[in-house]
Amino acid sequence: MKIIKTELALDLEEKYQDKFTFAPTLATVGSAGYDVRACIKEELQLRPGETFSIPLGFRLYIGSMHLSAASLAGLLLPRSGLGGINGIVLGNLVGLIDPDYQHEWKAIVWNRNHDYTITIKPGMKIAQIIFVPAIMPMFEEVADFEETTTRTGGFNSTGAY
Repeated sequence: MKIIKTELALDLEEKYQDKFTFAPTLATVGSAGYDVRACIKEELQLRPGETFSIPLGFRLYIGSMHLSAASLAGLLLPRSGLGGINGIVLGNLVGLIDPDYQHEWKAIVWNRNHDYTITIKPGMKIAQIIFVPAIMPMFEEVADFEETTTRTGGFNSTGAY
């Protein structure tokens, strides 16, 4: 995949002298998701119920990978600690980044906490990215389906006690 850091990201990396990078990073060798950071010049106060679109400091072109049967899509997910402890989640819950998207990535963060303001600091880890296959099936319009014997009750039919 090809990545370009924004000018602000490069400036902030220089200012914070190797404390962090705005490129997506794995925290451990066993991490499933890449951490991404808030690329902002100064602290941001996120009041209860407020949302804000936070730049992540990079453009990443997923479509630059050459895959044969499927492409990849990026899923921007909330960090469990921020959501569970502080109440910060993604405003759209999961962000889907298409393989052909080439603009700066952003995270729409939402303070779902009702009691207090959350401070977002420059370079703070605010979300994580995983990459998943994006298979593009062909659709065939038909008049009806062949009946199955495994499902008979319709919507929510397997959820009954």
